[in-house]
Amino acid sequence: MDKNTKIDEKLEKKVKQAKEIPPADIKLILLGDSAVGKSNEERTSSTHALTMYRHNTTVNGQEYKVDIWDTAGQESFNELHPSYYFGAHAAILVFDASRKVTYQNLKGWYKEMRQQCPQIPCIVIANKIDIDERATQRKYKFVEDLGVPFNFVSAADGTNVVVIFKEALEMAVKYKEDPNKDDFMKEVLDLLGDDI
Repeated sequence: MDKNTKIDEKLEKKVKQAKEIPPADIKLILLGDSAVGKSNEERTSSTHALTMYRHNTTVNGQEYKVDIWDTAGQESFNELHPSYYFGAHAAILVFDASRKVTYQNLKGWYKEMRQQCPQIPCIVIANKIDIDERATQRKYKFVEDLGVPFNFVSAADGTNVVVIFKEALEMAVKYKEDPNKDDFMKEVLDLLGDDI
């Protein structure tokens, strides 16, 4: 069996697995440079441009199937395909508190996210505070100017990770249920009417 046949078989298997997973109720997206610590758990599905985790949880007494999408090591924010953002209900922007360049690149990640998802709520987190606790004493003007929730975490030791995801999920549910939000797909379906 040649290399291409093996790759085709693996891809076919992944597609079949993806079709067997029921659609999610909520989609969270993680954004930030690679190696900032966006993901620290076992993968459910992975391609070269995306890692997805499926999580079942309860928010405000309601059960939800949540897909958490990670950029899977995409170094540059301008490489993400618009489908990555499609249908997202909230975003978590992550930078490495011990690497200044990842904070500087946050502006690009935020700008692209807003171009694709102008209204979704977002949270910014400074990760890896276990490496440099002094990071919690610094000022982060760009994040302050955004006026979005901001917290310090350590994915390595679990500091504030649960709090961040709980807050992001609550924001995502609230956004999803907001009848006043602009919903592109709703507009398309309304335009098509009964023709589909």
